Amino acid sequence: MAKRWYQQHQRDPWRRQARNSGYRARSAFKLKQIQERHNIIRPGDSVLDIGCHPGGWTQVALEEVGGLGTVVGVDLRPTDPIEGASLLTGDVREDGVIARLSSENSDEGYNSVVSDISPSLTGRYDTDQAISLELSAMALDVAAKLLKPGGSFVTKAFQGTGIELLIEACKKRFSFVRRFSPTASRNASSEVYVVCKNKKPSSERLDSAIEYIQQGLIDAGVLVGDEEEDEESVVGFRRL
Repeated sequence: MAKRWYQQHQRDPWRRQARNSGYRARSAFKLKQIQERHNIIRPGDSVLDIGCHPGGWTQVALEEVGGLGTVVGVDLRPTDPIEGASLLTGDVREDGVIARLSSENSDEGYNSVVSDISPSLTGRYDTDQAISLELSAMALDVAAKLLKPGGSFVTKAFQGTGIELLIEACKKRFSFVRRFSPTASRNASSEVYVVCKNKKPSSERLDSAIEYIQQGLIDAGVLVGDEEEDEESVVGFRRL
């Protein structure tokens, strides 16, 4: 299994193209394809990249905003410097990190928040999908705080339980919401990107997306409520 994965990895044309183009990751082409279809980043924009390591999406964002734009990346892991970008190490669930992200942008909010954030995979699809859903909801909550009205948001999610709740949460905050599957995604991947445009001015007053999705999963019997947590183990948005 490991040998076959390595051989496929070595033959991956997007990986080869990323290396030849100077991108740090093949995922750079996913954002390029999202941008080509939906035009979420414009010259002069301010862009926040959540979960930016190793920096492929940050590189593409820099190309799109040009010399008058601003690109800020944040990740739990330190990211090697990228000329023209401000890169922070920290957890976006912490108020102090949110304050730092706000101060890095001289405008009153970002024009676009993008996130290709992904969990450390366990090999159990239901667990990985649940954690990915929670990360996507977290990124949505950050976007609701830091985006300007009319701003755009993109996040990755894995197909499965709860993704419709994520879509609903996005629709409460944006007037345009679409799913998009870049051709640069691996053939066997179940990932999908949720593309949102035109942030609604009232979105800051909504309950958090994490709470909304969590309650929806409790109502569906997928996730246990607080009173049951001592009886079952919970990872992300799923009981084990």
